[in-house]
Amino acid sequence: MMTTLNIVGAGHVGRALGRLFVARGVFTVQDVKTRGHDSARDAVAFIGAGTPADGDGTLRPADVWMLAVADDAIAGVAAALAQSAPMTGAVVFHCSGAKASTALDALRQAGALVASVHPVRSFADPAAVAGAFDGTFCGVEGDAAALSVLLPAFEAIGARPVRIDPAAKTVYHAAAVFASNYLVTVMDAALRAYEAAGIPADVARELARPLATETLSNVLRLGPETALSGPIARGDAATVARQHAAVAAWDGPTGALYDALATATWSLARRKPRSM
Repeated sequence: MMTTLNIVGAGHVGRALGRLFVARGVFTVQDVKTRGHDSARDAVAFIGAGTPADGDGTLRPADVWMLAVADDAIAGVAAALAQSAPMTGAVVFHCSGAKASTALDALRQAGALVASVHPVRSFADPAAVAGAFDGTFCGVEGDAAALSVLLPAFEAIGARPVRIDPAAKTVYHAAAVFASNYLVTVMDAALRAYEAAGIPADVARELARPLATETLSNVLRLGPETALSGPIARGDAATVARQHAAVAAWDGPTGALYDALATATWSLARRKPRSM
């Protein structure tokens, strides 16, 4: 008999993973619970299996539980489940990159085996993620017995699990924020600066494209120390000071961002290999 899975919270992450588990025959999706019956019904339709449960619905016992809820809701949902469902021997995991499996301590105390599995992907388009999930890295940590169930399950949907230190979970998640969210913020500053120089927005994006794509390629191929170029890499402090003053005069917050990035980049430059 196939292992049963209940899904609590079926936004983009829960839907995409649920669809994958069904499509690859990993779990039998049983109950799907969201804040409202309509959203639960929509999630079941997307996943292709399961029974919708509304916010007050009682869920049946299951072998595995996936909590795909907002980070700040995990502990509260775990506490509620610990009081409302039999959990002895069940495997429960959440999908947060920012919270460790300790957020599920109420369920551990109720007899569950707990873990966290964080897919390192943007889930803005869950259908696209479900269609191209193979090779996705997932940060994993938690009880060994829980991971003995979850690792094969995620590998079956194409994941590449990477074990992480639960004590450093927040720093781990910050790495993803730097690589994704803050990259967008830096590119926004670049595009607005181009526009401040009189360049139309569509042209600004084309000007930034080769710089951004080639730089990112170099960082990932060569490492940040070797990839660094520009005035700080050359030790041109006068140019950096002049640019900082100009950017700060144009837009104060962006000037502060430039200054903070310059400080970090001077530190990076000191690690840059010197040519013989």
